[in-house]
Amino acid sequence: MKDPRFEKLAKLIVSHSVNLQPGEHALIRADVEAIPFVKVLVREIYNAGAIPHVRLGHEEISREILMGVDDKYYDFEAKWNKQVYEDVDAVISIYAELNDSATQDVPFANKVLAAKRMRPVSDIIIKHKKWTLLNYPTYGLAQKAKMSYDAFFDFLFDVCTVDYQKMKEAFIPLKELMERTDKVRITGPGTDLTFSIKGIPAIPCYGTNNIPDGEIFTAPVKESVNGVIRYNTASPYQGIVFNNVELTFENGKIVKATADNHQDKLEEIFNTDEGARYVGEFAIGVNPKILHPMGDILFDEKIAGSIHFTPGQCYEGEADNGNKSAIHWDLVLIQRPEYGGGQIYFDDVLIRDNGIFVLDTLKGLNPENLK
Repeated sequence: MKDPRFEKLAKLIVSHSVNLQPGEHALIRADVEAIPFVKVLVREIYNAGAIPHVRLGHEEISREILMGVDDKYYDFEAKWNKQVYEDVDAVISIYAELNDSATQDVPFANKVLAAKRMRPVSDIIIKHKKWTLLNYPTYGLAQKAKMSYDAFFDFLFDVCTVDYQKMKEAFIPLKELMERTDKVRITGPGTDLTFSIKGIPAIPCYGTNNIPDGEIFTAPVKESVNGVIRYNTASPYQGIVFNNVELTFENGKIVKATADNHQDKLEEIFNTDEGARYVGEFAIGVNPKILHPMGDILFDEKIAGSIHFTPGQCYEGEADNGNKSAIHWDLVLIQRPEYGGGQIYFDDVLIRDNGIFVLDTLKGLNPENLK
């Protein structure tokens, strides 16, 4: 498949997302379905004077491996991958999802083992390398988005190639405000939540580590969270989709968790380890071209007028509140009127109402100003 938009996206990734320099080594990790785009990306990496390396996989192969993993497997896998990631300068991950439930029948203990044993390897990428990840348009993703394949193909390129420079500049006053803020309050149908973000950096995201992008994240002071939040988007985790997740917090800890389905699995997730019942991320979504959830977190967490409030691991070294966990589960609440509305207050001042920023300094982040 040849499409000039592949070249535009490849140029964005190479020059903006990972900013490859001559002589640098870039590892492309991709599912085999993404080969048409991988070929274009390889050419663009060569054009930048850098050196491409490629690893191809498939979700069904990954499932088979997960079904039988043990510590011996990860003793070798972690050692092997550690050397690879230490040697490269950048990592580009391209997912081509065919079946959202491909790993649903993998024992949860195996998934936890994978997350724990491979975290040191992932940390090499996240903390020390240039990296980005994106989704390749597949029939599986189109079906999840409830679109025809052609419509989804157009949608993906549209949301991935927004004006990230404009977004970067518009984030500046919000970053400064967040870093001056102590108390945050989130309200809406079924939601009244308070917490502190005092002393924790705010990190704007504008097309470097994620494509599509459009969020700014920090973390709550670990034991400051109190109240209730009811998420209004479907919440996938490890091949299982949960609906209407509601969490109750006392002094930072999740003391009650409910959902419309899979209640036993929900409890299993939050019992993974101690950190699974505390929150590692609070983020605000602003991508002007992502307006509705599709059940894929790479898209849903960027929805304009949304927040995500994430149980589990924090982003160490960036927005670090000290919480550690094998899980990091981005759960999304949309606050635009068609989803029930809602408000965000910083130190008792309303900053966003029904998904729209109301302070003059922040209005550049509203959808009409980012398109």
